[in-house]
Amino acid sequence: MIAISLFILSACDLFEDKDASKIRDEVVRIHIRANSNSGGDQTVKLKVRDEITEYLTLKLEGCADKSDALKILSAEQSNLTKIAESVLKGYGYDYKASVLLKTEYFEERGYDGYTFPAGEYDALIINLGSGEGDNWWCVAFPPLCFVPTVNDGEKIVYKSWVKEILDRIFRGE
Repeated sequence: MIAISLFILSACDLFEDKDASKIRDEVVRIHIRANSNSGGDQTVKLKVRDEITEYLTLKLEGCADKSDALKILSAEQSNLTKIAESVLKGYGYDYKASVLLKTEYFEERGYDGYTFPAGEYDALIINLGSGEGDNWWCVAFPPLCFVPTVNDGEKIVYKSWVKEILDRIFRGE
């Protein structure tokens, strides 16, 4: 496995000594909702995901805390809409995208070994067309998912200071 350091954060101990149930107070989720569950709509959703996450990786890299991330996400809403709509248009779709930053209730979900408890989370919601199809979701802050998982068939392990702290929390250390 290849270890790549994605983010070097100089923030204070964001998650230390926090109960895992309070994690929703420290994270910003991202949900990209497809127009429908058709194969084409689901495929273009992943193309939008790739462009959005590449863009946000650079924008959120220096965030010290959730407040910083929310400010950046708020300021970038129109750019994110343009990116999503450019991808949609490039793949021949005529429906639009909408980008919202809001608090929304989510059921308990797991992601890459972490369990995020049910509750209200601040979230960046990107609706493609009607937004009624299945979604792709992750955590925008701390930026845990803005990376590819495979390179030439070999799984890549990305490490960041924040991910290491989350690992300790979820293991109960």
